[in-house]
Amino acid sequence: MTDPRTDFDVLIVGAGISGIGMAAHMTAKSPSRSYAILERRKNLGGTWDLFRYPGIRSDSDMHTLGFDFEPWKHEKSIADAPAILDYLHRIVDERGIRENIRLDHKVVSADFDSGAARWQVVAETADGEKKRLTANWLYLGSGYYDYDEPYDPGFALDAFEGRVVHPQFWPDDLDYAGKQVVVVGSGATAVTIVPSMAREAAKVTMLQRTPTWMFGRPAKDRVANFLRRFLPEETAYRITRWKNIKLQAFGFKRARTRPEKMGQGLHKRIEKVLGENFDRATFTPPYDPWDQRLCLVPDDDLFHAMNQGRAEIVTGRIEAFEAKGIRLADDRFVPADVIVTATGLKLCVAGKIAVSVDGEPVDFAEHFYYKGCMFSNVPNLAVVFGYLNASWTLRADINSDYVCRVLNHMERTGADMAVPVLAEDHGLEEDDIFDFSSGYIQRSKHIMPKNAVEFPWRLNQEYIVDRKRMTEEPVTDGILEFSRARADRAEPRSLEAAE
Repeated sequence: MTDPRTDFDVLIVGAGISGIGMAAHMTAKSPSRSYAILERRKNLGGTWDLFRYPGIRSDSDMHTLGFDFEPWKHEKSIADAPAILDYLHRIVDERGIRENIRLDHKVVSADFDSGAARWQVVAETADGEKKRLTANWLYLGSGYYDYDEPYDPGFALDAFEGRVVHPQFWPDDLDYAGKQVVVVGSGATAVTIVPSMAREAAKVTMLQRTPTWMFGRPAKDRVANFLRRFLPEETAYRITRWKNIKLQAFGFKRARTRPEKMGQGLHKRIEKVLGENFDRATFTPPYDPWDQRLCLVPDDDLFHAMNQGRAEIVTGRIEAFEAKGIRLADDRFVPADVIVTATGLKLCVAGKIAVSVDGEPVDFAEHFYYKGCMFSNVPNLAVVFGYLNASWTLRADINSDYVCRVLNHMERTGADMAVPVLAEDHGLEEDDIFDFSSGYIQRSKHIMPKNAVEFPWRLNQEYIVDRKRMTEEPVTDGILEFSRARADRAEPRSLEAAE
C-alpha cells in the first residue's frame, strides 16, 4: 500500500479470510467509508500462508469456507492451501482491496479515545519502526491462535537424536524421504500430515494419547460439479452452499441428540475402507461425536495409507523420548527419525493486541459477547471468532455484513460511536462459551470473553439462527447505543440528548 494516509473510518487487523472478507463487504455495502488492512506478515492469507506443512488443506468444504459473495470454482471442495490462496488473491485484485493492505504492520496496541471517537493504533513494522494510525472503527480479523508460539505440552526431547518439527513452523529443508516419522497428536493437523508424509517416508506413525472421531468424504462435491454444468456459477454455488450448511447443521444436531447412532455410522464408514485392518478401539474416543470437532479424512486418504502399510495409528501415553524414538508407558517402543509435534494450538484473544478505552486496559474475559460480533461496553470494536461446528467464514460473512449495516446507520444519523451497553447489575446467567472438550478450548477458557445463556449476549453456535437474526433484526435494538463525540472532547452525548 502506497497511500500515505494515517486516518481511516475502519482499520481492519489481519489480511486472512476474516479481514479480506470485511474489506470486500465494505467495498460492496459501505463504499463511502475508507479502510486499511494491517497485516503483520509479509503476505496475505493468514492461516493459509502461515502453515506450510505437507498436505495442508481445508477441513471444511469450500462452499461454506468460501465467501457468500464469491463462488468457489475449483473442482475439489476440500481444497489445499495454494488453491485457497489463489481464491483470496483473486478477490483482493478484482475488488481493488490489495491497494488498501499494509503488510509487515503488526498491531501492538489500540486505545479508543471516547472524546474524539477515534482508535489510536500503534503498529510495528518488520524493521522495528512504530507507525501510528487512527480510525473510527477497529475490526479484528486476526484469528484465534497465537502466531508466535504453539501449545507446548512440555515434552522433554533432549535425548532424541533425530529432527523435531512443529507444524506451525515447518522447515523448508526437512528431508523425510525413506525415514521413520512419528506424528504426535490426533487432531486435524495430524490427520492431514500423516497420509501426505506417508507418500515419501518409509512409514508414518500417528501416535495418539486418545482417539479422535474421524469421517471420510470425497474431496470433490459431485452435486456441486453437476450443478455447475447446467446452472450459472453463482446459482450453483448458492444451492451447494445452502445444501452443505443444512447438512452441517443436521449432522451436529444428530450427534448431540443421538450420539451412539452417530458413532456407529462413523465406525461403519471407516470399517468399510479398512476392512480387516479396522480396530474399533483405535477410532473410539472417550467422548461423543462433536464434543470435539470431527476430523475430516478427504477421499479416505489416511485409511488407504494404513491399508498400504505406509501409515499406522498407535494409541498410548508417552513415557519418554529416547535417542531413536519414543518409549510408551506400557514399554512399547515407537522408532523415529523425525518427530512432528502436532500437539495443538495456543489460543489468544484480539491477536494479543493491548486494547484499551481512554487508557483503561480492556480485559475481554470481563466482557460479554454481543451478537458474537462486539463486546459489552466496548465502543466501535468488532471481531470474528468462527463457528466450532461449521465453517469459519459463515460467521465472518454475517459479522461483516452486520458491521456494514451499523456503519451505514451511523453515517445516516451522524453518530460516531456505537456501544453495546450492559448495566453493571445486568443479572445475566452465564453459559459455557465453548461446549467442547477439545484441549485447546479447555486450556483457554480463562481468557475468553463471557457468554450469556440468552442472545444477544453470547457467541452462538447456530449459523442458520444467527444469520436470520443478524440480517433481519434492526441495529437499533435498544442495546446498541449510538452517540456523537463532543467537539470539546468531553463525555460523548447520545443522539437522543443531542436531538
